Amino acid sequence: MASDDGKAETRVWTAALVIIGDEILSGRTQDANLAYLARWLNLHGVRLKEARVVPDEMAAIGAAVTQCLAAHDYVFTTGGIGPTHDDITVDAIAAALGRRVVYHPDAEAALRAYYGDRITEARLRMARVPEGAQLIPNPETGAPGIRLDRLFILAGVPTITQGMLRGLDGTLEGGRPVLSRAVGAWTAESAVADLLGDVQRSHPEVQIGSYPFWRDGRTGANFVIRAVEPQALDRAAAALAAALRAEGIEPVEGEI
Repeated sequence: MASDDGKAETRVWTAALVIIGDEILSGRTQDANLAYLARWLNLHGVRLKEARVVPDEMAAIGAAVTQCLAAHDYVFTTGGIGPTHDDITVDAIAAALGRRVVYHPDAEAALRAYYGDRITEARLRMARVPEGAQLIPNPETGAPGIRLDRLFILAGVPTITQGMLRGLDGTLEGGRPVLSRAVGAWTAESAVADLLGDVQRSHPEVQIGSYPFWRDGRTGANFVIRAVEPQALDRAAAALAAALRAEGIEPVEGEI
C-alpha cells in the first residue's frame, strides 16, 4: 500500500508481554523471558513494545491482558499455568474474555502420557484452557501452552517458555525483522546529546538509542541504530560517525 506522497508504508507489527507472578514482584525470582521473547519476535518481524508485571490476582491479570490486546497485534503471557492453587492465569483470562474453562482432551492425553501412573488431579489442572483455545506444543514437559487467536499463554520457566516459542516458529504474521548497528565512542552521552538529536531528526527512518557506561575509569557510550532497511542503517551510521569526528570524537565500529 502507498501513501499520498508515493512512499511505501511499512506495516509495523507489535506485541506486549504480561509477566505474571508474585514471585517476580517480590524479587524472589528474576524474569528471564523478556529478552528471549524480544529477540524471538524480532526474527518474526514483530516488535515487543510493552511489558507489564502483574501479581497472581484475577482482576490484575484480566485487566492487563485485555488492555494489551486492545493496543497490540499479539499478546504473550508467562507464568501461572502450573498445577498449584495460585496458578490462576487460565481462569483470569477466561473470565476477562467471557469464556468457560474446559479440559482440553489433547492436553489431558499428553499429560497422562507424560506422567503415566504419576498423574494427579493437580497435574491434570494443566489441561484446563479457555474454551476454544488451541494448544502450543511443549517439548520439555507434558503440559502444553495455550493459544487464543493472537493471545499466547506460556509457562514461566525459561526453558519451557523457549520450547513453546520454538513450537510457534513460522506461525505468526509479521513484518520485516529490525536490523541494528552499533557505534561506540569514549564520550559522555550528555556531551553529544544535541548531536544525536540532529542525526535522529535527519534520519527519521531509523531509531537511535544511547547506552552509557563507565569502564576502566573512563566514560563511554554505545549508540545503537535500528531500522528495517539496511541502506537506512548504513546512512545513519555513517552520518553519526561523521558527526562524532567533527566534534573530535573518534567513533568505534560496534559496541565498546
